Amino acid sequence: MPMSALEHEILTYSYYRDAEQHGANLLFLLLRLVDDGKVAANLSRHLADETRHAWLWTERILEIGGEPQKLNDGYQVRLGKRAGRPRNLVDLFCLTLVAEERAVAEYQAALDSGDASEPTRKVLEAVSKDEHWHIQWIQAQAAAYAEAEGDPGRVAEALARYRAMDIEVMAELRNMEAELTAEMQPR
Repeated sequence: MPMSALEHEILTYSYYRDAEQHGANLLFLLLRLVDDGKVAANLSRHLADETRHAWLWTERILEIGGEPQKLNDGYQVRLGKRAGRPRNLVDLFCLTLVAEERAVAEYQAALDSGDASEPTRKVLEAVSKDEHWHIQWIQAQAAAYAEAEGDPGRVAEALARYRAMDIEVMAELRNMEAELTAEMQPR
């Protein structure tokens, strides 16, 4: 059954929502692992942002007359399956950083396309603003952990590994999206 433009929009926002929710889950895990008060404060702020972002996408879905779709194969799930269980805080922070970079890239691409309605643009702009801070602090913290452990090169190695996985995951998701878009075309 071909998917309508509205159904495609709801599915897209559901993928964004799902990524934000999974990001929140990862941050919650990190909160339980750190024992530095400043890091915990930043994680708490970041966690609050992620859950607010998930709500903004939920709210947008409801505004356009839809319901959030339950996803079992979103970006974060696919990336997590490839990455496996990160072995240490440096890896956890680097994995989080790669996911944040992907969010910024996807939101920016949606803004640049010119296809987003004004209410959707407002959500994209709001979440993008937060994502830039997420990237800055997570990157600095990963570097600080690696430096403290005497292995500053671990950050570059972990980021290269996770970014390669990100490219594979996005290729899969782009293929899925192309198939859905083809189904939407009038015959």
